[in-house]
Amino acid sequence: MSKSKVLAGLLVGAAAGAVLGLLLAPEKGSDTRKKISDKKNKFGEDLKNKFGEVKETIKGKYDNIRSDANELLEKEREAKRNFG
Repeated sequence: MSKSKVLAGLLVGAAAGAVLGLLLAPEKGSDTRKKISDKKNKFGEDLKNKFGEVKETIKGKYDNIRSDANELLEKEREAKRNFG
């Protein structure tokens, strides 16, 4: 299982646990709704940040593969010029 799937699962589980904990807590409804809203906003930001990190990781790997492929093509062209 990929790290991003595990991380997403952990984030969803933590968010669900936090919401359930708030819903079952003996507080005023307005306080509970405010806490849920705050947690939802934090969860959204965390999720956005994690997806940004995954995007950057994928982009970096893509750039590395592309660079390696270009190097191989250049070496092939050079070999053809020298021997062909």
